[in-house]
Amino acid sequence: QVQLVESGGGLVQAGGSLRLSCAASGETFSNRAMGWFRQAPGAELEYVAAVSRSGGSTHNNADSGKGRFTVSRDNAKNIVYLQMNSLKPEDTAVYYCAATRYQSGDYVPSQDQYVYWGQGTQVTVSS
Repeated sequence: QVQLVESGGGLVQAGGSLRLSCAASGETFSNRAMGWFRQAPGAELEYVAAVSRSGGSTHNNADSGKGRFTVSRDNAKNIVYLQMNSLKPEDTAVYYCAATRYQSGDYVPSQDQYVYWGQGTQVTVSS
């Protein structure tokens, strides 16, 4: 089992920045890919970005922050980050981090491989 706790959300003006953190506990963190997802009011869950278990590979959703959002991880601290720059009102959502099961390889998995989820952190961008 893996427990995930997000933090760092809040209210920011358009054009501002936030860094979200996701602290993991429980079973080994460095053996899992980590992802960020978001859900705006009335919308479906949307994939944002992911990072491989070593941090060597990352992937961003072109429709949700590519070029503005950067995912990274610190395996020594069991934390994954989402740095969000040039925020827009349409970035307003609850942001969730997620973890895969144990991975044997170092790669960014497909979106359906995430089985552990945090409780989410609210990001609100005002215009």
